[in-house]
This record gives sequence, C-alpha cells and structure tokens, in this order.
Amino acid sequence: MFGLRLGFEHPGYLALLVLIPVLWIASYRGLALLGPIRRSFALLLRTLVAAAIVLALAGVQFVWTDDRMTVMYLLDQSESIPAAKRDAMLQYVIRNVAAQRNTARADRAGIIVFGKEAAVEIPPFDDDIPDLRRLESYLGRKDATNLEAALKLAQAAMPDDTSRRIVVVTDGNENLGDASQLATRIARAGIGIDVVPVQLDATSEVLVEKIDLPPDIRRGQPFEARVVINNYSPSGESKKPIPGRLEVTRKLGSDEQVLLNEAITLDPDKPTVFPLRHTIDQPAPYTYKARFVPDDPASDAVSQNNEASAYTYVRGKGRVLLIEDWAKPDEYREMIETLRKADIEIVVMPSNNLFTSMAELQAYDAVIMAGVPRTSGEDADSISGFDDDHIEMLVRNTQQLGCGLLMLGGPDAFGAGGWAGTKLEEAMPVDFQIRNTKVQAIGALAMIMHASEMAQGNHWQKVVARSAIEALGPADYCGIIHWAAGGDQWLWGGRTGLLPVGSGNRKSMLAAVSRMTPGDMPQFDPAMQMTLAALNANQASLKHCIIISDGDPSPAAGGTIRGFANAGIKISTVAVASHGTIGSNRLRDIAKDTGGKYYEAKSPKALPKIYQREARRVSRPLVYEPPGGATPQISLRHPVLEGIDAPLPPISGFVLTEVKQSPLAQVLIRSPMPEQPDNQTILAAWTYGLGRAAVMTTDTGKRWATDWPQWDGYDKFYSQLVRWIMRPSGDTGKFTMATKVEDGRVRVVVEALDKEDDFLNFLDMNASAIGPDLSPLPLQMRQVAPGRYVGEFAADESGSYFLNVVPAAGEAPLSQGVTVPYSNEFRVRTVNEALLQALADTEPSGGEAGQLTEPLEKSSIGALTDHATFRGGLAHARSIRDVWPLFVLAGCCIFLGDVFIRRVAIDFSWIGRLLASRRGHPSDAENSQTERMAALRSRKLEINEELDRRRSATRFEPQGDPTPGSSTSAAAPTSTNRPPTGTPASLEPQKEEKSYTERLLEAKRAARRKSDES
Repeated sequence: MFGLRLGFEHPGYLALLVLIPVLWIASYRGLALLGPIRRSFALLLRTLVAAAIVLALAGVQFVWTDDRMTVMYLLDQSESIPAAKRDAMLQYVIRNVAAQRNTARADRAGIIVFGKEAAVEIPPFDDDIPDLRRLESYLGRKDATNLEAALKLAQAAMPDDTSRRIVVVTDGNENLGDASQLATRIARAGIGIDVVPVQLDATSEVLVEKIDLPPDIRRGQPFEARVVINNYSPSGESKKPIPGRLEVTRKLGSDEQVLLNEAITLDPDKPTVFPLRHTIDQPAPYTYKARFVPDDPASDAVSQNNEASAYTYVRGKGRVLLIEDWAKPDEYREMIETLRKADIEIVVMPSNNLFTSMAELQAYDAVIMAGVPRTSGEDADSISGFDDDHIEMLVRNTQQLGCGLLMLGGPDAFGAGGWAGTKLEEAMPVDFQIRNTKVQAIGALAMIMHASEMAQGNHWQKVVARSAIEALGPADYCGIIHWAAGGDQWLWGGRTGLLPVGSGNRKSMLAAVSRMTPGDMPQFDPAMQMTLAALNANQASLKHCIIISDGDPSPAAGGTIRGFANAGIKISTVAVASHGTIGSNRLRDIAKDTGGKYYEAKSPKALPKIYQREARRVSRPLVYEPPGGATPQISLRHPVLEGIDAPLPPISGFVLTEVKQSPLAQVLIRSPMPEQPDNQTILAAWTYGLGRAAVMTTDTGKRWATDWPQWDGYDKFYSQLVRWIMRPSGDTGKFTMATKVEDGRVRVVVEALDKEDDFLNFLDMNASAIGPDLSPLPLQMRQVAPGRYVGEFAADESGSYFLNVVPAAGEAPLSQGVTVPYSNEFRVRTVNEALLQALADTEPSGGEAGQLTEPLEKSSIGALTDHATFRGGLAHARSIRDVWPLFVLAGCCIFLGDVFIRRVAIDFSWIGRLLASRRGHPSDAENSQTERMAALRSRKLEINEELDRRRSATRFEPQGDPTPGSSTSAAAPTSTNRPPTGTPASLEPQKEEKSYTERLLEAKRAARRKSDES
C-alpha cells in the first residue's frame, strides 16, 4: 500500500560524490600517526560528512507513494433534470460505492451537489455512503448549471495523499462557466474524470423564445410587437403539432391590459411568429408579457419556459411622482396646482398604494416625498407604509438611474416620521438624527416584552424590537424589560434600564435583542413599576412605553396606572394572540387610562410597522416650532434660487436635521434659529450618484409656511426646485440604444451621430445598470467603431434589468429595460454529448483517460453499479517531505566525531582489567604495573641519597679573621681543622648545624665585606 524512497530536488549536485576518493587520497597520509584503526574510523567519518553535504545540496527528500483511491461524485441538481432522475443519481452512487470501494485499501468516497453553485454533501471518507433518502446540503439556486464550480470544489475537497477520480453525473447542459477548460487543468494535476450521462425524457417542448419590440417607440406612432414561439420535437418519434392558447398583456404600473388572447397551434420544429400591431398614447414604461398554455400539459415537458416578457419606455415630457400620506390627503394641493400651472405633469400616489417594481418608477423623472411618514394608520389593520424594498427602489432609482428625489417637511417627515437610520437618509444631503447635545430633541422609549403564544412569537418580538431601535435617533433612550428566570429584568442598563441609542450602543442593543428569550410574564405590575421609575428618572423631553403581550398577566395596580398618567407617560399596547375578551380588555384599558393607543395584531407581519409608528412618538422633539416663528435667509446662491430675492416669508416651524459632513452638501436657505448652524437647514441639495436630491424641512403652506402661498415668488421657487432635481428628458437626438441577451449576458449598443449625421467619437459615456434584486451591476461603454459604443454585463438571474446611459454632458439619458424571462436552464432539452465526451477523453498526467458510461436510467442502475470507478489507471499519490536540513545536522554531528577521533586517544585495556577483576585474578597488566611502581620508588630513594651526598660535598664553613701579621691567608678549611671522625673536638655540646641556605648567605656576606675592604 505504501512505499518509501529517496528523491532529490536538484539531482545534479550528486555528481560531487565522485570527489570522495580524492578525499581519501588526500587524508590517508595525513592520518598515518593515528594508527590503522583510528585512521580507518577517521576516513569513514569524513566520507559520511562529505556525503551528507552533497545530499543536502541535492535537496534530498523522502517520497511516499500510496495506491489508495478517492472518488468524488458530482451530482447535477439543476431543474432541467426531473426529480425522479435526481433520486436515481443518489441510488446509483450509494450502490456503486458499496460494490466497488476497496475496503482493505481504505479507499474514500464523497458527494458534491451543484446547480448555480456547488456544495459538499458528503466529504470524502473511508467508508460506504450511508443510505440517504434525499440530498439536503444544497440550498442554492437550481435554475442554472455550473459544472465548472463543481469541478473546482471537487479538486479542493479531495486529499492529495491518494489517487483521485471525479465521476460527473449530469446532462451536460452547462450555462455558467467553462468546464472543458477547467478539466484540462485538473488533468494536469493527475485527476481522472469519468462521466455518467443523464438521458432526458424524449418529449415535445414548447419554448416562448422572446417578445420583439422596436428600440425607439414614439407616442401615438403605430408599431409592431412580435412573439416568437418554438415547438421542439424529439427525433425518432412522430412529430405532432401542439394546440394551446396564447395570451399577450401590457402592464403599466398596476394596470394590466390584454392585447391578445386566442387559440393557436404550434407546428413541430418550426418557429412561429405572432405579430401584434398597436399604438401607445401615454408616455410611460410598459412591460409586455406573453404566455402559452398547452391544451394537454403532458405535451410540454417544462412549463417554466412557456412565458416571456419585454420592457419598453415611451418618452414624453417630464413627469413627477408625488407620494403623500394617505391618512392626510390634499395637504400639498397648493404646491401640486402650482407645478401643474408650470407645465410639470404631477401624478399623486397615496402611501397605502405604493409602486411595486422599479419599472413603475421609470415613468417619472423625479419623486417627491410630500411630508409622508414611513408608516401611517390608526390601527393594526390600517397601518401601511414603506418597507425596505420600497426604500431600496427609491434610492437606487436616484443613485443608479438618475431620477430626482425631493423630501418636503411636515410634522411626520424626516426623523419625526420614522425615516432615521434608513437608506433614504443616506441619499439626502442632511442626516435625520440630531447629534448636537445642545439641541434638546431627546425621547425615551421603554418596551415590555411578554412571550406570546402565536406562531414564532419570540421571533416576531425580536423583529419588532429591532424595528423600534432602528427608528430611534442617537440621542434617544431605549430600554427593554422581559421575564427571565430571576423575574422581570432589564435587557441592558442595569437598574436604570435606559441607555442612549448612540455612542455605539445601537449595535450592542440589536445584538442583545437577538439573544433575548422572553418568558411567560405572570403579572404586569412589577414590570410597569420598573418602567415608571426608569422613565421618571430620565431627563428626556418625551417619554413613551409600549407593551406587547397576549393579555394573560394579571392586571397592573391602579396606583401604577395613575403614576403613568400623572407623569404624562402614555402606554401603547399591542395584543398578539390574546386570550379572548379578557386579555384584550386588559390591554385596551391600560392604553385608554394612560392616553396611549391599543392595537390588536392579527398578523405578525403588521407588528414591525406598529412599532415603527409608536417609535415615532419619541421623535416629536425633532419638530422645532420657535416662539414667534423665524424668517429664513438665503445662505448660498444656486440655480434653484435664480430670480428669488430676499426677504423670504416667515415660517412657524420645521423639522430639525443635521447637515452631512460632505463638501457636496449645499445649504441654500437657513433659519436664524436654533443657534447651531448644522441644525438651521431649511433647504439643502446635492448630487447623489447619477441623480439629484434635495430637502425642504418646512411644509408648503398648510401648517408652518402659511404665508408662502401668497408670496409672489412661490410659483417660481417650487417650479425651479422641482425642475432642478428632475432627470433630463425629451428628445434623445441622434443617440439610439439597443440591447441583446445572449449566453447569460446583456449586450448594450449605443449609436451616436451629430446633427449632420456624422459619427460622434471619443465620447465619455456614463452608464449604469440595476439587476432584479436592485443591486448595481458594472457597465462600461467602450468605443469599438466610428460612432458605435458597446458594453455588457452578466444577467444570470431571471427578471428585469434597467439601464441608464448618459451619452454626453448635457444630453438626455438613454433609459431602457431588459427582461430575462427565464434561465437558459430551461431552453435546451437534449444531452450535451460533445461536452460529456470531451470531459471523459481528458487524459490525466501519468494516467489513463476516463470513461463515458451508458446513460443513467432507473432500470440501468444495476448495470452501472458494476462500473469500476475505483479502478487503477491513475498515477499513485506521492507525499514528499524535504529532509535536507536533517542531513545537514547529521553532517555537523559526524564532523564532531571526526575531530574527536583525531584529537583523543582512547585506551581500551581497562575492559580487560575489569573482566579479570571480576574473575578474581589479577591480570598481567596489573602485575607489570606493580613491579614498575616498585622500581620507580627504589629509583627515587637512590636519587634522593645522591642529592644529599652532593650537598654535603659542597658545604661552605666560614672561618674567623686572621690576626695581624699573620702570613697565613684565609684559605679553605682543611682536615687539620676538623675534629677526628667519630671523636668530639671537646666535651661541650655542639651547636645545631646550619642549613645550606644559611651557609650560603653567610658566605655571600663575607665576600661582600671583603670586597668593601679592598
């Protein structure tokens, strides 16, 4: 199973091994003094050091080879394959692995499922695939086939220490990626590919190909729309026509008009074109839809491709959409009439009947939010307003498509209308939240959360709590009480419970809400007392409480209710899945006694809007109404104010905002109050993306600007303001735009001519596109020929795509929509045999090409089980580890041994002595050593005696000074002066004999004295 050998990264360095004999010759004579044994050891160690260095230079490696096999099965889960075939795939894999996997060799198997994306269902492991009933890991889109993504994931998922093979089970109809190109790279990695084709059922297929519309449709001009339908019949069978009914509709906003509804018969294998001639009298965006319904559903295999749609935009003069609060209609009638007198077409839309798609907004060049709140209504059934999708469409329509956007003030606008923290705030030149602590616009909101018995009750409680927190400003306070194991508890803030939403607390609050698990609160009174104490201790200018419950807890004490009423704190209650009349009345009484609102939510989807509306109550301080009013002042000259002279009429109030910290934000009109300049904005404007946005923080004359309608400049002011934000409209001149959908991409072509029909070259076109999910798509126009500009973007999702191209500065934009009715997954109904064969024929490095099996059918699973997917024919897996550092270390250690052998002589005779001592007999070596030590001692004694004799022979004995006149000189002593040997010179005791040193010193002194006398 496993094999180990040495490998080399740089084998050329092994040639240095031929120099080892030279090393022997050079070292042999130099090591002669070591003796034959030591010299042999030294030469051996030097040889090993040299070999280790050479092997390290060659990059020595340990190479393991492994014949184990890993097989990954890639199962196509796209919708072009029927569900029964997808079930058969799984059964084939389970049975094939059980029959072919080599258990003794510990082979591995795994499963990857893919559609538009790929996912690992079972990672590779050394056991059989469990008996699964269905595949569960893939949650992506199935309206596309991306075989390339599956191959990439398979290569990454398989281990490198085994041989690898991929078994692809698919019909081969890929519409994303390029599997054949990737297969070549996979083969270079030594991975084999087997293919199991999935044969699609041979049935007729009706395909509504497209609706053709002219690129430039003029108002009142007749034109022809053409519907193209194809009837594909399988080869080898009798081809039959398919009868059915064709319906063509045209939609403008929410109005839908039927243009054609008749019975037709489709001939086999022949495209049928149905012309439809008509005119359009009203400039607007229109969506055409064609749908074929066969009389016999069994005659058509796939129904997803029986419908196609197209989009066109008929231009006219500029139009403006004004959205007003449905609960307060006609508040902006005076301004509307003024704009209509200025030849600006105005369409009024109530906030409870809003647009439903981006296509509807393309009919307008500007959108005016006329003091409208985000939510409005008095009870749970009537509450309506803008959801996140509406806000996203408004923002993208301005940023990407150049539509103008204007927000007008009022008591329910901007931050006071619940717009704080939304995407709409990002598109405006001002922020709706006040960060200036000197401006006292602070509210406090407390929420009491009681677990309800509705479906997913805790989930919806979290949703509504998040909605309320997101609607509050950074200076506002918020707190939540819920029932936990220890009783009623604040979710944050300790005993006080209320914290400001700003200073980074908003994210922490939202995270705490996500972790919250409200319990079944037994009584209202403790929680309400905690809320009352916290709100009374807070310095906010407006305080409010919301209770969401099923009414089951016991009622609050009368004193607690009176405490809220006396403090002016209103309580709004929301009954969710209440316990009959008693529970509802209990909550209704709390709201009534404190002056709040009572809501009975029958649908959980109404809860977020209820909380958004109630959260607006704490935003009331943003409405600024200074005593005596204020006179606005022009602070910056701008095209909007051209011809407008001061003084401006006074106003009695406006909504506080804060200017964005951006050089693009321009404040045109200010109020002298409050003192902070950032909060004095009355009129501000800026450019946002491709469009323009502006805010007017006061109203148009109903409540605060009551003197403005009588002002001479009223008509001019508002008409210029609206015209400035409007998207340029009118004749697009010599610019034409065409689109084409092909191979999952949209191709955009713009032809540019001047007034003399000459080509316009080197234009810097500004283009943008929006997908069905409102996400921006990259679109860049480049010139490819004289006067011809081309761009393209990916369109792999079905739905409507909107394009906006500004051909040149000052020119009206070219707007168009492209509809992809269905994925290419539903266009082709035959097996892509060419791709499958190409995958199987790919030859892996060091192995054999793969195999293309017979098609997968439920009846053929048994035969396919015998397909040897775990066979050989692939290069064995190799595992490589660099070990040259170990060889370097070994060479260093051996070199130290070489130095030791040459510098240190080791006597091994002690081993023999040790053995002899253990036998109890002294060895010859010990006897020889004893005799030698005795001889040394004897010789030492002899030498000592000889030294003593020499000392006595050279002894000095000084004499006394000679008498005057004596002829005898001071000679050396003679024997006559000594006493006889053995006989004392006298009977007196002799003095102790002086040492040799003392005698030498005396002689030296005597010689010095004699020298001095002479």
